[in-house]
This record gives sequence, structure tokens and C-alpha cells, in this order.
Amino acid sequence: MLNGINLLKSLFSTDGKWQLKTLLTLIAFSIVIAVVIFTQVLVNELIQHEQRIIRLYSNTYKHYSDPKKNLEYLIFFLDEITPTITFPVIMTDANDEPLEDFASYTLNINLSKMMTIEEQRAFLKRYIQKMKENYEPIIIEDENGVVVQKIYYTHSELIDRLRLFPFVSLIIISAFVAIGYVAFSSVRKNEQSKVWVGMAREAAHQLGTPLSSLLAWLEILRYSKDDPKAVEDTVNEMSNDINRLQIITTRFSKIGSMPEKEHIELNTLIDEVCRYFEKRLPHLGRKVEIVREFSENITVEANQDLLAWVFENLLKNAAEAIEHKEGKIIIRTTKVSHKYALIYIEDNGKGLTSKVRRNLFYPGFTTKKRGWGLGLSLAKRIIEDYHNGKIFVKETQLGKGTTFAIEIPLNN
Repeated sequence: MLNGINLLKSLFSTDGKWQLKTLLTLIAFSIVIAVVIFTQVLVNELIQHEQRIIRLYSNTYKHYSDPKKNLEYLIFFLDEITPTITFPVIMTDANDEPLEDFASYTLNINLSKMMTIEEQRAFLKRYIQKMKENYEPIIIEDENGVVVQKIYYTHSELIDRLRLFPFVSLIIISAFVAIGYVAFSSVRKNEQSKVWVGMAREAAHQLGTPLSSLLAWLEILRYSKDDPKAVEDTVNEMSNDINRLQIITTRFSKIGSMPEKEHIELNTLIDEVCRYFEKRLPHLGRKVEIVREFSENITVEANQDLLAWVFENLLKNAAEAIEHKEGKIIIRTTKVSHKYALIYIEDNGKGLTSKVRRNLFYPGFTTKKRGWGLGLSLAKRIIEDYHNGKIFVKETQLGKGTTFAIEIPLNN
């Protein structure tokens, strides 16, 4: 801990500032380059995979499209092969006219039932023109080599989202480098600079987790390319990690300005956070049970992303405080005097000393070997500054555990 503080002081000194700025710039550019390269590799892998699927689809369709000859296989094709297609597909005749009925000869195309037949045909023709710009259609010929049908397709929405990912990362990293630059210039005058240092590290950590996960999914894709079900499951998991990156972006963008609030069902929000966290508890190497004790429905006016962040931090701290193999975290919710909601988060961990309890919410204070002491200071700011509530340690005993309490005004 002391070595880390001395390192920070040397970097924040007049002589060390240029080194820190150079380091931040190099880290930012390295991350951007790595993200761009990784994303391009991932996009190419997914495009190749989707092309293999559409070729398999077209070959199977050509072979079993005559129901009089292969009725059993055609049913198998419709029930088992077709659902694996997750990207837009349109079948046409030799003259690029969409086949009728349109719903039966298109996949993953949102055709409104409010449109007439002619409007649907016009819509599909425009869609086909866009498909032509990206990929050549697959041609289906009869026994004499005469073109009888064409299969037009384009890549899935996931690929478009992945292509945008480097730009999103660049914006996030640029924002944090800029914030860090401003914060470091006044670090000796303002304790708040510790928050920005922690946020930059936290941003890198938060981005690193889903990025590492995406790399792992890419490897799985490479080894399961012949298993459509496994590929579909993997792509879904990759989509979840991309959504996680979007959540991280949203959370960090709301720190520093007053976020928008909406009516939130508190118990539902806490339950979603618990279910997300329970999937990651096995990585701690010990069994930790999360018990929910919810009262009646509680509605508060809050920012959902930031409030979920608070509960994630508290659950993480509670789980890390449990040193024995079997632990328990209890979350209780209740209403008090029709004025505010009260949430207790109780663990049976190692407890807090009086010194730790006094400094717990100060930016930069931590008892961990690795960490920047940002989680609880951010939680305090989110609850008290943004939601007009309170967060405090209700009780703690060494060797028995700690209970945090949060008060949030009700939506009356």
C-alpha cells in the first residue's frame, strides 16, 4: 500500500507529470490498436461462419426442396436447419423477384402485417439492393444448369455492432485520458483527483473483463464451427458481453453530471443484480449464498444503471470479506414511514476495525493489496449526491460480519 502511494506521489510530482501523461497516452493508443485488431479478426471470423451456414442452407435446400421426393428430409430441414439462420435471407426467382408467399421465403426480415402485398414486394426489393452491395447471391440451378432461384443474404446485426465497438472504446478511452489529464494537473490541491485515477483503472478493468470473455468465445467458435447449436449459443453469449460493454459505457458517462431518474421497482433491480453476481461467485473458490428477504413492492425514483452499480460494489465487497469456504450474504428491503426505502446488505465475513470503518468511504482508501479504493466512495456519491439518500455501516463485528444500510426516498 505504501509503495503504491509513493509511486503515485512520484508520478504526480512536477518532474513526473510528463511521464504519467506519456504513459496514459501510450496505454490509450495500445488499447485502441488492440481493440481494432481484435474486433476485425472477430468480425471476419463471424462473416466466414455465416457464409458457411448460408452455403450449407442453400445446398440442403436445393437437395430437399421437392416435398414429393424428400418430404421427411424437408421437414427436418425446416425444423432443424432453418432456425440456425440468425441473419437476413431473401429467396428470389432468376430475375431477382421475391418469391411468394414472402414470409415463407424470407428469414429474419421484419415484414409488417400492415403492409399490402405490393408494399412488401417493394420493401424486399430495396432490401435486396442493399444485400447486393455486400455479398454475391447464392445461385440455385436445375439439372440443366438453368438458374431457377437465388438466395440473397447479409450479415447479422451483431457484426454491425462489433464494427462500432472500436469507436465506442476510443470515445471511452479518450474521455478518461482527458479526465485524467485535467485531474492530475490539480492532484495536490484536490483529493477528488484520487477518484479519477481510480475511475481510469476501473474503466480499464471493466473493459478488460468482457474483452477477455470475447476472446474466449472466439476460440470456442473456431473449434465448434461444425456444431450449429454450439455456435448459436456462443454468439448469444458474445452478444451478452457486448451488452455488458454498453452498460459500462452508460455508467461511466453518468458520473460527473446529474443523471436522469425514472420509477424503479427496487426489489426487481436488486434481484437482477444478485442473479448476475451469482453466476460469478464460483470464481471466488468458495461457496457464498445470496439470500433475498424482500418486503412488499417498493418503487423509488432513481437511475437504474447507477443504482445497480452500487449494489454490485456492495455485493462484491461482501463476498470478498468472507474468508471461510461457506458464506452468506443477506439482502433485506423494507419501507420506513412511507418516506424512504431501507436496504440492508449483511455478510458473515471478517468484519471491520474501527479505523477501517472511519475511512471506508474516502476516495483512495482500501485494505486490499490490489485496488484503488473507489467502489464505496462512488457508491456514497451515487446514493447521497444523486439520489438524496444515505449509505452507512449499520453494524460490524470482527470475525462475525458487517451490515451496510442504504436509505433511498420513496416515489410518493
